[in-house]
Amino acid sequence: MRPFDGKRVLLGVTGGIASYKSVWLARLLTQQGAEVDVVMTRAAGEFVGAITFEAVTGRRVHTELLAAGHALDHIRLAQQAHALVVAPATADFLARAAHGHADDLLSACLLATEGPVLLVPAMNDRMWAHRQTLANAERLRELGYQVLDPDEGALAAGEGSGPGRMPEPEAILACVARLLEPPGALRGKRVVVTAGPTREPIDPVRFLSNRSSGKMGAALAAAAWRRGAEVTLIAGPLAVPSPTGVRLIPVETTLEMCGVVGEALAQADALIMAAAPADFTAAEPAAQKLKKRDAPDRLALAATPDILLATRDRRRPGTIIVGFALETTDAVANGREKLRAKGLDLVVVNDATEAGAGFGVDTNRVTLLAADGSTQEVPLMAKGEVAEVILDRIEGLLRGR
Repeated sequence: MRPFDGKRVLLGVTGGIASYKSVWLARLLTQQGAEVDVVMTRAAGEFVGAITFEAVTGRRVHTELLAAGHALDHIRLAQQAHALVVAPATADFLARAAHGHADDLLSACLLATEGPVLLVPAMNDRMWAHRQTLANAERLRELGYQVLDPDEGALAAGEGSGPGRMPEPEAILACVARLLEPPGALRGKRVVVTAGPTREPIDPVRFLSNRSSGKMGAALAAAAWRRGAEVTLIAGPLAVPSPTGVRLIPVETTLEMCGVVGEALAQADALIMAAAPADFTAAEPAAQKLKKRDAPDRLALAATPDILLATRDRRRPGTIIVGFALETTDAVANGREKLRAKGLDLVVVNDATEAGAGFGVDTNRVTLLAADGSTQEVPLMAKGEVAEVILDRIEGLLRGR
């Protein structure tokens, strides 16, 4: 899977209780297509065995700096790696790395590495909060390493919770992917993505909505962030987690989404309108819960704002505007009309009646219609793969501006 296929990742594991999560990280990296070389410190071996890493990576684990036949392991491993990841990185390791120590295999590999480095601290919250640890982390950032902030959550038994917990392997995987992604037109750009449905209140407990899960928008946000963009995700209620690295702005109604999109657009290089905002709202929402016995004979509806149309006068010159058109009849014809009427650069059309496409599923089949008149048919594939095709087109449009 992009960008791991054919890449070698050097995974350093130090002696912390969080090292059990590193086994799953090694497995995730391997499943994505990376070759994973694990370097364990002696203390790491007290928490998890080398044979466990060998089982999930299919590769020998490295532990010794000074041993017969291993004199140049630190140079060879560092030269072959496309990225070095240390997870967990203990307070002791951060201190030694910040001061250039090379007294074990992992710290020697760090000094010999010329590629990108990701350090993932994990320790007791009091140790992380110590001024010396924070100073060491800042020094490592100044040296050009990426140092993640620990998560806040449950720590070791009896220690309660606080900042110091190692991020989950899936989040670390996303950060490694961003390190490995080759430079493209989205790097450093500001991308706004909308996702999910909106909810229009009928009364305080009921609402009008649709079947959107937000999976397509979340996949686009995740892939744009991996490509180096600064991503804002404006989303109604999602059926999937918000992607790592993106700024999530949750909204409820179409009017809310319209207002937030208008504000975010002022700084955006691209707007990808993948949400499925409700087209109608209750004309007069009830202030109290409607009782069944008092149910009205009919529900009066009013049109909600057209978000894309509302952005026309607020778009910066050069901003790429992408719309989505979910149709049930004449999908391509309706998509072309939307492209024209709303002044879009690209519209992504799909048929809600087609099996495996549309709302709630993990796959999609779409047609891309561009303002230059071109058409691109995208076969049925995972929504993450569809996101890559869409972003390739957006990068092409950005390069042409």
